[in-house]
Amino acid sequence: MDEQDITQLFREVIRQAGSIDVAEAEFKKMIGEDSDLRATYRQWCDEVGSSERRGFLDFCDEYLADQDSVWDTLDNDYDQ
Repeated sequence: MDEQDITQLFREVIRQAGSIDVAEAEFKKMIGEDSDLRATYRQWCDEVGSSERRGFLDFCDEYLADQDSVWDTLDNDYDQ
């Protein structure tokens, strides 16, 4: 699993969970049960400069900000 794969997994977990709290709990469960996923997650955290504790939440924050930005752009286009 590479960086693109793990971020795709993050997006899928967020989409399925419906909330960040539930997504975080589900992801923690996943890395607790899968040592390969945990190793990939550790490597991803190192690469992006996040702690293992905050890595998933940091991704969520950025992902949600990007989603808001898309809606803001669409809103601005619609208003004009």
